This record gives sequence, C-alpha cells and structure tokens, in this order.
Amino acid sequence: MGVAFVGFILFAIGQVATPGPANMVLLATGARYGLRRAFPFVAGVALGKQFLIWPIGFGLMTLAGTAPIVFAVFKWASVAYLLYLAWRIAGTRLVVQNADDTPPGFLAGLIVHPLNPKAWAMITGSFTNFVAEGTPALQATATIAALLLAVQLVLHPVWTFAGQSIARAIAGKPAERCLMWSLAALTVASVLYVLI
Repeated sequence: MGVAFVGFILFAIGQVATPGPANMVLLATGARYGLRRAFPFVAGVALGKQFLIWPIGFGLMTLAGTAPIVFAVFKWASVAYLLYLAWRIAGTRLVVQNADDTPPGFLAGLIVHPLNPKAWAMITGSFTNFVAEGTPALQATATIAALLLAVQLVLHPVWTFAGQSIARAIAGKPAERCLMWSLAALTVASVLYVLI
C-alpha cells in the first residue's frame, strides 16, 4: 500500500525535465532576466503545482466523473492562457540581466501550472498509475506533493539557467528572433500535444 516510489520518481523526473509549457516559459524568462532575477517566478512555478496536487488527491478526480464541464472549463482556460504566454514569448527580446522591465514575480509563477494542461495530465497520471488502491488520500497526496516539489526545485532552475546561458550566446544576433519564435512554437506544440 502506498506510492510506487522508484517508478514515480522516474516518471516525475521524465515529466518535469522534458519540454512543456512551464519549461518553455522558464526558459524564456531565464533568457530575458537571468536566473537570479527570475528566481521568485521560478519558486512560484514550482509551488503552483501544489494547487493541483492537493485538490486532485482529495477528490477532484471524483468531481470529474460527476461534473466533466468543470474540467472542460479548466482545460480551455489553460489553453487560452498558454497561447497568450506563447505570444508574449515570441515578442520578447533578450537583454541578459539588464532587462528594463520587471520580471514576472512569485504570484505570476503560481498560476503557470494550474493553467498548464501538461501539469493536469501529469498529476492525474501520478495518482492513477503510481498509487496503490486503498492508500489513504493524505498519505498518497503528501507523498506525491513532496516528491514532485523536490524534483521541480532541482529542474526548474536548470531550465531557467539554460535560458540565461542561451541568451548570453545569441542576444542581439539574428538567431535571437528565431529562438524566441521557436520557444513560442514549442509552447504551442506542447499544449496541442497534451490536448490531442
């Protein structure tokens, strides 16, 4: 009884490390502001997933069976938000560590995962594939919440730092516009992939 620890950790690393809407936003934010200035946003992104884990673990999945319209509303709201983020990413220009505007903060980071279809799918899959039947909800939810947070606290800064490193190499060069449009396209592609 409980959570399949090793299998879940491998699943979590695979999900958090691979490209998706949140990682594309982290990469673009790191490219624009650098890891140090973007860190409150990164922390918000990592903690924001908790807003999904706890309700799903304590019964939101039951609600999905009785009120599927709730999930449809969340899904399409998240698609709209992520497409908006993709548009913003496409228009961003890299100014490493010296961007004049204010980087997105902790509160902006908190809403990234609740509006991210990949996060919804990952968390639902976590409970349906790695939690043994009969496991108390508190035990399952606390385990998944803690393990996912630990993985995110390691890998989200890596994505942000990668953006910062890429920006140093291409800021102000012709490849800059191509990179930002590519990040925007990857964000859109990751949303479409989850929806299909």
